Amino acid sequence: MQNLAQHYASTPRPMQLLQLDAIAQAQASRNPYPHVIASGALLAGVGESLKRDFPGITKTGYLPLSLLERKGAFDALLSDLESPELAALLSDKLGLELRDKPRMITVRKWSAGSDGRIHNDGEAKIATSLIYLNETWPEGDGGRLRVLRSDQSFDDTAAEVPPTYGTFFAFARTENSWHGHKPFTGERRVIQTTWLRSWEDYRRKEKRGRFSFLLKRFTSSSY
Repeated sequence: MQNLAQHYASTPRPMQLLQLDAIAQAQASRNPYPHVIASGALLAGVGESLKRDFPGITKTGYLPLSLLERKGAFDALLSDLESPELAALLSDKLGLELRDKPRMITVRKWSAGSDGRIHNDGEAKIATSLIYLNETWPEGDGGRLRVLRSDQSFDDTAAEVPPTYGTFFAFARTENSWHGHKPFTGERRVIQTTWLRSWEDYRRKEKRGRFSFLLKRFTSSSY
């Protein structure tokens, strides 16, 4: 019986904007931890609509979806990211079971120079995906997420993820799933989908995200 990756590569799915076949056809890697990088994972020709309908975020960091307005092309993409088809495909790609796990979506529009430090996610996370919505990206290595072999240096890189329109990156959280990017300040549009161990973890992270937003609202400057 063909696996899910083969299935999605050959069978069109009723996605609106997310191109599951592009993700299915991308080669998954286990070095140094399970991950997949795909290009062309967004429908061509809708970049302007996504930019128009993207939330008017003025603060840095990731915001919980519950704080944002869903409309138009942005809402269509969110529906694709919430689909059981994506969870099934990534379960196959990453060697995990994500179908029955709580899913949290957070959204970023702006990066600060202090963002992107090398880190590993906490144990509450099982897997994470990122879909980038930036039509162009400046020369240089700032803001380009790196799959790292250790927490010691950005030079110990296994793969680099260009933050350009339609680039999709997903990885399993492991004891060595180090990642980060060199400093970048400015607009960096990305939607993050995280699968969590439990609804208790979901509620805790949602509460923390809302608190962080309120704190920034009163203490930080806007772009």
